[in-house]
Amino acid sequence: MSNTLPTNGQRRVVIEKVVPEIDGGRFPIKAVPGDVIAVEADIFADGHDYLLARLLYKHTDDDAFQETSMALLVNDRWGASFVVEKQGRYTYTIEAWVDHPGSWQHEIHLKVADGQTITSELLAGAQYVDGMAQRAERAGNEHDADALREMAALFRAGAADPADAQYNEAVSVAESDQFTFYTKLYPERQHPTRYMHDSQNSLGVEVDRARAGFSTWYCLFPRSAAREEGKHGTFRDVEALLPRIAGMGFDVLYLPPIHPIGMAHRKGKNNSVVCQPGDPGVPYGIGSELGGHDAIHPELGTVEDFKHLIAIAANYGMEVAMDLAIQCSPDHPWAKEHPEWFKKRPDGTIQYAENPPKKYQDIYPVYFETEDWQNLWQELKRVLLVWASWGVRIVRVDNPHTKPFAFWEWVIAEVKKEFPDMLFLSEAFTKPKVMQELAKRGFAHSYTYYTWRNNKAELQQYMTELTQGEMKYFFRPNFWPTTHDINPYSLQGGHEPQFLIRYFMAATLSSNYGIYGPSFELMEHIPFPNKEEYLNSEKYEIKYWDWEKTNKLTYLIGLTNRIRRENAALQQTNNITFCTVNDDAVMAYLKTSGESTVDANRLLIVVNTDAYQRRAALVQVPIWQLGIHPDQTYQVHDLLTGAYYPWKGEWNFVDLDPYVLPMHLFRIEV
Repeated sequence: MSNTLPTNGQRRVVIEKVVPEIDGGRFPIKAVPGDVIAVEADIFADGHDYLLARLLYKHTDDDAFQETSMALLVNDRWGASFVVEKQGRYTYTIEAWVDHPGSWQHEIHLKVADGQTITSELLAGAQYVDGMAQRAERAGNEHDADALREMAALFRAGAADPADAQYNEAVSVAESDQFTFYTKLYPERQHPTRYMHDSQNSLGVEVDRARAGFSTWYCLFPRSAAREEGKHGTFRDVEALLPRIAGMGFDVLYLPPIHPIGMAHRKGKNNSVVCQPGDPGVPYGIGSELGGHDAIHPELGTVEDFKHLIAIAANYGMEVAMDLAIQCSPDHPWAKEHPEWFKKRPDGTIQYAENPPKKYQDIYPVYFETEDWQNLWQELKRVLLVWASWGVRIVRVDNPHTKPFAFWEWVIAEVKKEFPDMLFLSEAFTKPKVMQELAKRGFAHSYTYYTWRNNKAELQQYMTELTQGEMKYFFRPNFWPTTHDINPYSLQGGHEPQFLIRYFMAATLSSNYGIYGPSFELMEHIPFPNKEEYLNSEKYEIKYWDWEKTNKLTYLIGLTNRIRRENAALQQTNNITFCTVNDDAVMAYLKTSGESTVDANRLLIVVNTDAYQRRAALVQVPIWQLGIHPDQTYQVHDLLTGAYYPWKGEWNFVDLDPYVLPMHLFRIEV
């Protein structure tokens, strides 16, 4: 048994079960400027003394912590909050101590009520007040220091003679709110306990720029951007589409890989291993004699053309996101210059990529267990910095779950040292814990299982998991109804109401969402037989799209995006409350922003998830959450149709026909 004593046995306060805290402080939580970080903890001590606790927080650019008092909530649970005002890293911790002056005042209340004389106690109180006066003086508050010195003198005078009038005055002051105020303003901070006091392990908040919290993505293959059928699209063709895409309300233009495509084992249409003359190959088969990940496919244009596209997109309030696919065509310069970065089979050849039963004969996977891993990591960092020098500040990463977590944590942090505005989206459809670990390691956005959550019960359970548990602190969902890789079974029938429903829920459940551009708009749905993939997929061929075509879905997209921009409640994900509905197919959810009547934005979204049947239902509006009296009449304004409805009380009627419009987007106007 060890005889070693603790470093400070005089600390009596225990601080535990801090929320938010990710893996014991190993990873930061995520936020954007203006977010309120609410912190709670269990704080208690032995005995019956009163406690005081402060939440300490600071930006890494600041020298000293700012402090805010924590309040006792219930059952030794304390809470406080702070606002992250700017981009960068914040740290926070909690400090708590025994409040001896406060405990003293509590004892005074009890003894006075019992009729006891407290002369000795007043002398003890005078000593506490002396300490407060000294702390006030050090803080430069001379007025308070003088008032406290007068209070201490009164306590001593009152203690001298309990029959004197000053005794009663001293007792009155000792029990006063003024004394309580001073104990909290100039606390006696003896032997405080600080949670996570080691600066190496402080709890952290990674504050990304605003677009991390609210964004609207549009994916297109630039080679399919030409207005003339049979032509290979260019960056200039993409520029011509920007007014249309921005006009629909999108602010991120995501492009699959734009690099030279290899010739070796180039795939043909529908993933055929036989490439016909003129087949353009798969953009993910990156690299040729023309260059690799830091080069541009010449048929798209030049680096200067790409920079021009980025600049023109910015004029429309849009950013261009690139796609990082860490894999190579056999023709990639790395395959010749760094063969050690690829795993060889016993016969000396390099195994092409596989995801059984899928085979990618045109791709070599990069081998992260290579002995030369350090140079590999540095090269990938260099590529990202090259992209950043072109003006790219958003990167969608293909299959990050097949590369080491440690690499992502390192490379994201390294790139953000030089380009703190950089955002990374994780395209990982894999095991839940792997997806969550990638988010913890630095990805600002994450793909989700939304594509495969279809009925009301599934959707509510999944949204609750994302927004009500620990994931809400570090996992930012980005909802996509489809992708260029995934044609989900739910949409393979080409049923228009189903497309409307799947789109609308993505755009209103999550503050970050995206669509696979013209394919989704035009409701492309024919599958490759027995697969969740497209027949005649754009990954394997250049498609010609009718960019002038509009339909009910394109109208809904433009309208919904405008509503998203105009209503702050749709610019957050975690502010969701599901409402009770007496129909298992009708889903209703409340999203609110702002607390005052001036800036309050309160939206009630109701969706018929049954794309084939008209549904009439009663929705229970959580009026207690909205401050609406049960007998009060209030108005709901459907922002999709412009219609107004007078409602009263909790339960109200809705009727949704999927062949007309299977959703309401009500703004509650009291």
